[in-house]
Amino acid sequence: MKLCKALLVVTGLLALVAAPALATEPGTWTLRAGVGTVQPDDNNLTFVDEGDTVMIDVGNGTAMTLSGTYMFNEHWAFDILASLPFSHDIKATIDVPDVGMETAKIGDTKHLPPTVSVQYHFAPDSTFQPYVGLGVNWTTFFDTDLVSEFEADGVDKLRLDDSFGLAAQIGGDWQLNDNWVANLDIRYIDIETDASVDVVEDIDGEIFASELKLGTIKIDPWVYSVNLGYQFK
Repeated sequence: MKLCKALLVVTGLLALVAAPALATEPGTWTLRAGVGTVQPDDNNLTFVDEGDTVMIDVGNGTAMTLSGTYMFNEHWAFDILASLPFSHDIKATIDVPDVGMETAKIGDTKHLPPTVSVQYHFAPDSTFQPYVGLGVNWTTFFDTDLVSEFEADGVDKLRLDDSFGLAAQIGGDWQLNDNWVANLDIRYIDIETDASVDVVEDIDGEIFASELKLGTIKIDPWVYSVNLGYQFK
């Protein structure tokens, strides 16, 4: 639904374009830099622990985004997305019988989401140049930590596996002059990561370590970014 609304907005803005601009010719590069916000889906993982229902939620993250687009011809292009690391808080909501809902931060993580896409540009000769894209994403997580309170319970480390998934994109460039553009970009990315924790137990003076799998965290975020770009051949 959000993607449909965004498409209607782009189409409406295209209808307002009157003045022609420098065409996005074959061989043109557009390099962009800006600020992006990753907004994960709600309720990313739910599981039952000793009779209590636990819901894991990954918070929003904001960071600098970088992208480059190369035009094969007037309509088709190759796009690559990079960024500085996004940081996210991880919270757990526990539904305890006869007590109710309790929410607390349990840790945090950072991730990088490099994405490559093929784009179609609808109006390369217009001042406003909308596009759609489809590609693949690789997300890697690092600096993943649990809050210190878990150490007392023998939970030593939280692990999040890398993710591979599809990525859809819609956006547009506003031609400011022959080289500079303002850009709005919206993406939906399929991100799912298998989560596990290391559990350390002291049994009769002997230390035993084991891995406990929590399940698959479905992050599936929308990514919104505002950018300034430079075009050249």
